[in-house]
Parts: sequence; C-alpha cells; structure tokens
Amino acid sequence: MRLLIADDHPLFRMGLRAALEREGFAVVAEAGDGQEAVKLGLELLPDGVLLDVRMPQMDGIAATRMLREQRYNGLIALLTTFNEPVLVQQAAYAGADAYWSKELPPEALAERLRRLGLGLEPRLRAPELPRLTAREQEVLQWMAQGLSTKEIARHLQISPETVKDHLVRLYEKLEARNRVEALERARSLGLLSV
Repeated sequence: MRLLIADDHPLFRMGLRAALEREGFAVVAEAGDGQEAVKLGLELLPDGVLLDVRMPQMDGIAATRMLREQRYNGLIALLTTFNEPVLVQQAAYAGADAYWSKELPPEALAERLRRLGLGLEPRLRAPELPRLTAREQEVLQWMAQGLSTKEIARHLQISPETVKDHLVRLYEKLEARNRVEALERARSLGLLSV
C-alpha cells in the first residue's frame, strides 16, 4: 500500500514513516500541512493518506473534504490526540474513512490500515449528537454566560419553572448531573457557539 503522511511535526512524520515502512508500507511522500497534503495527494494518488487533524494552512478535516471534492478515492485516515465527538462527526461528514489516536502502537496502526484497505475495518460513522430544541440551545447559551435560572427566564420572557424544565431536559440529553457537567459536555460536543 502506497501512503502519504501529513503532519506538521517533522519528528512525528519521520517516526511514523519508519514504523510503517518496517510494516511493509511504501511512504511515497510527506507533507507538513493540509494544503501540501492535498496537492501531493492529487498528484501522486497514493492508496491512502494519513492526516493530522490539527495542522497549519489547512487542517486535516478541511484537507479530507478537499481531496474528496477533487474525486480522490483512496483511503483517508485522520490521526489525532483530540477525541472530541464534534471532530469525529466533522471528519465523517468530510469523507474520512477512519479517525484514530496517534497513541496507537505502530503494529496496531499497520493492522488497521491493512484491514481498512481490505474492507474489513468498519468505516468511520458520525456519532449521534444530542438534538437540542431552539429554546434548549438558547437556555444553554445563557447558562454558559453564567446567568442564573431567574436571569435566563427574564431574558427569554418565560417563567423560572419553564427554564427549570428546559434545564432538566438539557441535563438528560447531555448526560449531565449539574450545570458544570452540562457545560463541559456541551463544549466537548461543539454545541456552544463562541
């Protein structure tokens, strides 16, 4: 299998290349950012592209989207230290085949790549994110700004009891026991606008 590796850390690229070549893969090129990865991927048409999620110029998710838009049909695996559900979802929608931890041992990564190439490894699927109503989203945004139940009620021109009802449903959907947990989970899922 001919591979392209894209990561902005040269030492990581070198180590990954050496490990994959020991496992029998041919690394045909390396890229230091997403733009370079797209250019090399379209020029060389490797069997697979391994992309870091966070890179300068263009991140791995954007590079995946661009490769797929340009009809690249090879395998695309994103390697990352960020296991946030919203990033996994974005990667799946962009057209990535896999989303794996950079902490995988080289042998395990090689085995997953082989299985992916043979169609034996499950393809990446977007995780289900909690579906919040527009009102629950509003309550969440005000809660993130530190407003109390009464203050949220005043802003939304509803009763504090109605806000409490929304909070109960929010906690349930976010699998949280309190405001702090709800806000942490909402941030990790990308449900809070900046």
